[in-house]
Amino acid sequence: MRKGTPRGAWRSSAAACTRHVLGAIAVCLGAVPVLAQVLPEEVERAFRQEVSPALALPKDEQARYGALAEQSLHAAGVLALGPQYVLVVDRNVKVQAAILYWLRVGEPPHYVGAAPVSTGRVGQFDHFETPAGVFAHTLANPDFRAEGTPNAKGILGYGAKGMRVYDFGWQDARQGWTPDGVSTMRLQMHATDPRVLEPRLGTPQSKGCIRIPATLNQLIDRLGLLDAEYELAADLVSTPWVLRRDRTPVLGAGRYLIVVETIRDERPAWSPAPDRRRDPP
Repeated sequence: MRKGTPRGAWRSSAAACTRHVLGAIAVCLGAVPVLAQVLPEEVERAFRQEVSPALALPKDEQARYGALAEQSLHAAGVLALGPQYVLVVDRNVKVQAAILYWLRVGEPPHYVGAAPVSTGRVGQFDHFETPAGVFAHTLANPDFRAEGTPNAKGILGYGAKGMRVYDFGWQDARQGWTPDGVSTMRLQMHATDPRVLEPRLGTPQSKGCIRIPATLNQLIDRLGLLDAEYELAADLVSTPWVLRRDRTPVLGAGRYLIVVETIRDERPAWSPAPDRRRDPP
């Protein structure tokens, strides 16, 4: 999370107006214009080839999280007007995983792939429980890119220079250092320090944000899997600076991050602890 930045400091009236107009158009259209024919099968193949570490979900778990994605969108009042990608994150301390789906109206969710993550670590000051719910990725909360500057401990909090930081805005979240306290935190999804923190993915480690593997960050970024509104802006107004010049936008880009928590008695075999993890075949 960015520190010391007033909530409204980044806004200008003109920019805010443009973002609101684009948001309204995006909701009406439901999906961005097709800029390239990168099909779901190609995305699935790219995920298998590029994302590491990765997780291999059994069929029943694929169906379970796909159903949770659809139920969550329905409960949030999100009407699917076209195909879209969504990213589901299970914040359960025994799971800590992100699962990518391709959703099509009237058809079962298509599982693309999964990878370990780190969500909020409860029990330490200034650490929040990552909020559950459906979060839209919009221009109202503009993304930025990591500067690659280490902190006082030599840690690259957002990962290597140039990594995309996905911003989902200010959200109410449970304080991890009090029994019942709730306050606001900046919900972001980003890569993390490749040497010290990425090996810990699969366990709660963050202050409330969602840490993902650098390779997953790059895949989502390059293919624009959650960039529906950003690509709409590129088509109708101007290309947001954060979009990669070498990107290949997918057919049916999405705009939703879905955070859930499943009930588990023990850690599932498909999501082993970091010290026991091996990439799936």
